[in-house]
Amino acid sequence: MQPAHSAALLAAFVVLLASAAVSCRGQLANNYYAGKCGNASVETIIHDAVKARLVWDKRMVAGLLHLQFHDCFVTGCDASILLDGPNTEKTAVQNNGIFGYDFIDDVKTTLESVCPGVVSCSDIIIAATRDAVGMCGGPIYQVQLGRRDGMMSQASMASILPGPNIDIPTAINLFSKKGLNSFDMAILMGAHTVGVTHCSVIHDRLYNFNGTGLPDPAMDPLYVWILTTFACPKGQAFDNIVYLDDPSSILIVDKSYYTQIMKRHGVLSVDQALGDNSATAWMVNFLSTTDFFPSMFSYALNKLAGLDVLTGTDGEIRKNCRRTN
Repeated sequence: MQPAHSAALLAAFVVLLASAAVSCRGQLANNYYAGKCGNASVETIIHDAVKARLVWDKRMVAGLLHLQFHDCFVTGCDASILLDGPNTEKTAVQNNGIFGYDFIDDVKTTLESVCPGVVSCSDIIIAATRDAVGMCGGPIYQVQLGRRDGMMSQASMASILPGPNIDIPTAINLFSKKGLNSFDMAILMGAHTVGVTHCSVIHDRLYNFNGTGLPDPAMDPLYVWILTTFACPKGQAFDNIVYLDDPSSILIVDKSYYTQIMKRHGVLSVDQALGDNSATAWMVNFLSTTDFFPSMFSYALNKLAGLDVLTGTDGEIRKNCRRTN
């Protein structure tokens, strides 16, 4: 990268950061639960639970990141995605791939046994995601806690979640409605560094892009051959998983997702579009060639975690994350 170009990118980056500065969110606070659980530390309990789970289930970092985004992006970080029912967010087609509900249940059960009615399910999601990211190669960062849980969840609410084939202008507009700018969007998409999809989701990209009977020309032909030969061959018996990042870096939170896009190895249409669209291509280049991703990822996750939170007397502290009190 030329020095002048690099300096221009950095200047734009700083402007975006300054314009997106997050003010104190309601009554959220650092060390919110200090002294609220007797001699026990709420954040230590959550941290230890994440550590124990990652010993045998490394995928949990992806599950928690997915869970945080799909909860916070809809009606704010209120744990509404955790509610059971015949027509709740959990049942929406957009949330078919979400997992980790059992983990949140386990943590909630432990916390209720130590200090009942104190820790919200929404805070568990935020703190557990923070810990999982830090334990899987990502940044170690502080989160503000003090959220309360929402009391309503409907499948229709999830319709605003961006899909795998969304175009970049539409995605930018969706994020802007949530108070997240285009750079926030590009950073949050970096969560795909530990993500997976299935062959059924990318079948048309590989075999019949826009009805042409050919693969998507935006994807590297050699990469298409690798995917169609090994991961997603025609006539396969199972809907195999496909990693969204370099297989050598899966389940590690790093900038390699952006490096993959630069190689035209973006698995989802929206991944590659992020690197091809003129509004966001410079961001992918910047993130793949500098070491800013860790600090910006923690910043963006905290900004996401501050969306439309319930504090004070709003909402409730659920006794069971799957149902309201």
